[in-house]
Amino acid sequence: MDKVITTMLLIVAGVICTVLVINAVYPAVNRSNAAMVSIAEKANDRVQSNIEIIQTANEGNDVYIWVKNVGASRITTMEQSDIFFGEVGNFERIPYGEGSPHWSYEIENDSEWMPMATLKTIIHLSSPPSGTYFVKVIIPNGISDEHTFSI
Repeated sequence: MDKVITTMLLIVAGVICTVLVINAVYPAVNRSNAAMVSIAEKANDRVQSNIEIIQTANEGNDVYIWVKNVGASRITTMEQSDIFFGEVGNFERIPYGEGSPHWSYEIENDSEWMPMATLKTIIHLSSPPSGTYFVKVIIPNGISDEHTFSI
């Protein structure tokens, strides 16, 4: 009879230890799985995204930069993009929206920046540009393209 009670106590203790180990390990495994899924989604977004500056021009105090979405995914939140612009060797980050200088954009022939659609970016300057300029456009997920041109 002693052996039966001892065996039962050992089985109960083993089950309790197993439950404790599972309760300690499962949340950590679940968190790491969620992190891996998030990293995979971000990597997939970067792989499917690509842009290319296809043309530049100026008119008065404005510089126009046409950027084509040559990737396979729709690009959203363009306002969160970074644009670096200025004379070669002396460029700066241009803010979106207001101030001088600032930039704005229009999507050509569409309401969203879908694959193969073109975005017209307008950099509003305080004076007409002249010389050799550098522009770099970086979309929110870190994909970028740069271009050097003369006005």
